[in-house]
Amino acid sequence: MATSKSKPPRSANALVRKHQDIQRAQRRADANAAPARKTTRAVQAGVRVQPSRQPAEQLAKPGLEADLKLKPRFAAPGYVGSGKLAGMAAIVTGGDSGIGRAVAVLFAREGADVAIVYLDEHADAKATQAAVEAEGRRCLLIPGDVRRSAFCQRAVDKTVKAFGHLDILVNNAAFQMHAEALEDIDDERLDLTLQTNIGGYMRMARAALPHLPAGGSIINTGSRTGLQGSRNLIDYSATKGAIHAFTKALALNVIDRGIRVNAVAPGPVWTPLNPADKMPADVRKFGKETDFKRVAQPEELSPAFVFLAAPACAGYITGIVLPVTGSVAAI
Repeated sequence: MATSKSKPPRSANALVRKHQDIQRAQRRADANAAPARKTTRAVQAGVRVQPSRQPAEQLAKPGLEADLKLKPRFAAPGYVGSGKLAGMAAIVTGGDSGIGRAVAVLFAREGADVAIVYLDEHADAKATQAAVEAEGRRCLLIPGDVRRSAFCQRAVDKTVKAFGHLDILVNNAAFQMHAEALEDIDDERLDLTLQTNIGGYMRMARAALPHLPAGGSIINTGSRTGLQGSRNLIDYSATKGAIHAFTKALALNVIDRGIRVNAVAPGPVWTPLNPADKMPADVRKFGKETDFKRVAQPEELSPAFVFLAAPACAGYITGIVLPVTGSVAAI
């Protein structure tokens, strides 16, 4: 016995027609649309217009901020302190310039005394000290090499002696140098990158932890290169990925002590680090690849560090890597 084919219900037919009506309407819209134009204009979304171009300059390592033609912006004049870090004491490694300087200034504006750990950029360090003291807080300068355990211990001991306590450690010191191929990175250079960028972070954290109270925190500077890699920064990217993993592992290890550990992963930022690495032509276009179509200024990064350091803001946050990259696809 033959069976008749079942017919689709009227509601289904109506829905199919609706799908097709929408499709035809969109095709008409597509045909009439003007060609999409890809903008190269820098995006400005902050409280003041930031530079969208930087000169093609190059610095000798380790790179002095004082020698840059375009001075990085660190003062964050639109940021008003509210005592988020009142009475606290902090160490910022690599605090003489760049992100470290901007963080030190905002920590001071929020009420913290700050010790600046740096290699030997004395002119930059003194400028940072003056900026911190202008905020009404004390600033201690401690030059030395974070690859050395004894120095890291001395830096912490000097800070505790000067300020009476330690509440915040910001690991920010770094070495970066591009290479066309992994074969171009010899053992000496590999050791320098690893021992500065991840070894130094671990040594400073190890020295600081016995002094950090419940409510204290460690903030590590990661990088977008640790999230997505970088063709010409193989060893540097590897250390930044390690920093992100170290952040999460240490956060788990010390959470029962009430100590929080987080990281900020910046995108391209105008500091001495890149002009002391890249070729001048690459420096000129640095940051243009971001969705913001420009490099960030240090003052656009530093509020993220305040947020993570302040118990009033991030008392329930630990083990995160906060991307401040100027692009949507950060993670």
